[in-house]
Amino acid sequence: MSRTVLITGASSGIGKACAEKFASSGDQLIICGRRKERLEELSKNIEKESGISVLPLCFDVRKKQEVDKALGKLPYHWRKIDVLVNNAGLALGLSGIDGGDPGEWDQMIDTNIKGLLYVSRAVIPLMKEYGRGHIINIGSIAGVETYPEGNVYCATKHAVASLSKAMRIDLLHHGIKVSQVCPGATETEFSLVRFHGDREKAAEVYRGFRPLSGVDVAEAVYFVANLPDHVNVNDMLLMPTAQASAKLIHREEP
Repeated sequence: MSRTVLITGASSGIGKACAEKFASSGDQLIICGRRKERLEELSKNIEKESGISVLPLCFDVRKKQEVDKALGKLPYHWRKIDVLVNNAGLALGLSGIDGGDPGEWDQMIDTNIKGLLYVSRAVIPLMKEYGRGHIINIGSIAGVETYPEGNVYCATKHAVASLSKAMRIDLLHHGIKVSQVCPGATETEFSLVRFHGDREKAAEVYRGFRPLSGVDVAEAVYFVANLPDHVNVNDMLLMPTAQASAKLIHREEP
């Protein structure tokens, strides 16, 4: 039976890979992001290749009014959201706690924490209305262990871990599952964004080993979303074979 899956941050990376993976099984999609052109292109490609319905919604998860406007007026046949993938998030910069940019702090906090809350708050009542649903929050190894110069980003992902537990507790009696998938090093636009478009710095992050891809993480998310109703993965830590911890990576010399 076809489900409705809502994915934030769907215009690239893990979100895009999740959209393509769920579409391949016939699930209809609500894909959300800030880059309208990318969303529309992804929507057209998926509809052409998979023959399923896609609703692209362009808004910024940091702005509650935009979230409420986009998700508060869903057409009736899109309101039964079976799976919410809270994927939108980012890291900006690497610096000591006293050298960070407060503007970047705000952007990470607003996206990674408040954005997740705004979208979840808009979707949860719809899930409660039908007495079922599954929220999958994309966390990070940064939410499991804090690493040097990752301070605020790590704090936001620790918050995602705590919020995932809180959601699981608060929604237990409403038939709503809550899972967290925490990837390690994943080669997407993540490092390019963190280093403000510096491709050399971004490439250095993945030098000498094979990182995860967006597709790898999407496979894990899809697995979590397709277990029997009585089974839930609370937390999944997904790492490249070459990575043992946040900063310990075995790199092959060229």
